[in-house]
Formats: sequence, C-alpha cells, structure tokens
Amino acid sequence: QVQLVESGGGLVQPGGSLRLSCAASGSIESILIVAWYRQAPGKERELVARITGRSTPIYAGSVKGRFTISRDNGKKMVSLQMSSVKPEDTAVYYCYAHGKSSYWGQGTQVTVSS
Repeated sequence: QVQLVESGGGLVQPGGSLRLSCAASGSIESILIVAWYRQAPGKERELVARITGRSTPIYAGSVKGRFTISRDNGKKMVSLQMSSVKPEDTAVYYCYAHGKSSYWGQGTQVTVSS
C-alpha cells in the first residue's frame, strides 16, 4: 500500500506562483509513474503533468512552460511548481502514483483569483 498526502494549495493571485507537494509513504519501491491531476468544478479530472521512470516529464498543453513537476525519491516527495497561474488553473489538484496498483491523494484546492 502507498499513501499520498498533498499540501501547499490555497488562494493565489493571477500571475503568481504556488508550490504543491505530495508526500508518499508505504511501499513506494514499485512506484514507476507519478503525476498531478486536477479537477475543476463541473469538469472531468485531467492530467496536468507526469513523470514515468527517468523519462522526460510530460505536461498538458495548457500548463506547459508554466508548471514543473519534480520527484525526489530520497525524500519520497513529488512536487508541482506552478508559475504565472491563471484563473482557469483553479481546481482541486490530486497527486497520483502507479506501480503494482494505482494510488490517489485526497486532493488540495488551488484557487486563482484577485
């Protein structure tokens, strides 16, 4: 079993920055894929960024160039650095991990508003 706990969400002004963190615990040795997803009100959950093994991260077109995903295996952390945020980035952000099974965090709210 793997447990994921997100933190770092909150209210941020348009154009600002925010850093989300995801702390992993449990049997993380088998984890190959880590990712951030988000779900805005009335919309389906969508992929924001993903790292598979040691491959180059991939990003949704809407966040490419503004968001950066990183993984620290030693600290068992996955982070999402968000810059130049826009109101349309408002959503609940979820941490995701996949190895032998798939795991989700509980989500953290990000609100972009002036």
